[in-house]
Amino acid sequence: MRIVLDAMGSDTCPDPEITAAIEAAKLFGDPIFLVGPVQDLKPRLDSLGVPIESVHLVDASDTITMQDKGMALALKAKRRDSKTSMAVGIDLVKTGEADAFVTAGNTGGAMTTAYFRLETIPGVERPALTATFPVKNGYCIVLDIGANPDCKPEHLLQFAIMGSVYASNVRGINKPRIAILSNGEEGGKGNELVRNAYPLLVESGLNFIGNVEGKELFAGEADVVVTDGFTGNILLKSTEAVAKLIMDIISQQLKSNIISMIGGSLAKPSLVKIKTMLNPDEYGAAPLLGVNGLVLIGHGRSNAHALVSAIKTARQGVDANLLGSIKSAIQENFKRVNIPEVE
Repeated sequence: MRIVLDAMGSDTCPDPEITAAIEAAKLFGDPIFLVGPVQDLKPRLDSLGVPIESVHLVDASDTITMQDKGMALALKAKRRDSKTSMAVGIDLVKTGEADAFVTAGNTGGAMTTAYFRLETIPGVERPALTATFPVKNGYCIVLDIGANPDCKPEHLLQFAIMGSVYASNVRGINKPRIAILSNGEEGGKGNELVRNAYPLLVESGLNFIGNVEGKELFAGEADVVVTDGFTGNILLKSTEAVAKLIMDIISQQLKSNIISMIGGSLAKPSLVKIKTMLNPDEYGAAPLLGVNGLVLIGHGRSNAHALVSAIKTARQGVDANLLGSIKSAIQENFKRVNIPEVE
């Protein structure tokens, strides 16, 4: 399997990427394509004694940084001869030389580059970032978590189809329960977007269970929850912040006195399990569903462990034929609701 890792993505690049490429190659038994300035990367790999068959270097002389915005970002993403690590890496997926691309770089840059160079799957207007939330008795797929601040009802339908395929093929959930995030469970609740999307999902043929509030989401009552990127991003960042706050409070309380310290040592295995479940590094990156290729985007603060997890998630997507399954599901939905297929 051929996974591309952007060497110039994380806040402290390229050290986490180099370590992750080496560890992933050993763990999965396949070489990793590491994209970035070879003149900088090769001496580092040589000093570590990394076999050339484990990590394949692909030269990219330019980088999309966190400062790139507007027209400058668009030009770097769109130019045919662009030499950014994102453009070069995504082009490997486009030409079939690689199976998936992973980056911890500028989220907007990765989305824009993927959009221009891969385009979207026929029938998908907007790609969506997808996150896996820990919930009661399992996990919930939430999309969009930031790619599309403003959405139309049709976009939520497309997100629901793609999320259902992801939950089924990658997470192994039979007939995933699909819901819309809202401020009430009743069908008439929500803003204009939610109210207009509701009937589209009712007619979609998906296992649509209606609206859910945040409490139902975390109670595990849905397997896939769709929302616009503005709401989804606030949900994601708030959830991560609350999870960290809770773990910090527990840690402080367990150190407050000798009895708590003794109790904490006895509860340590359970606490470690909880910390692992709440740690976003265990998933590493969010799949950008809807573009015509597998692209995964991680946090800028990603460490080597998070990037190895992202590579693992990418491999799961390839193994599950995620891209082909989404294409089939989108076209099947067109037929079901009598929407003309997109050429």
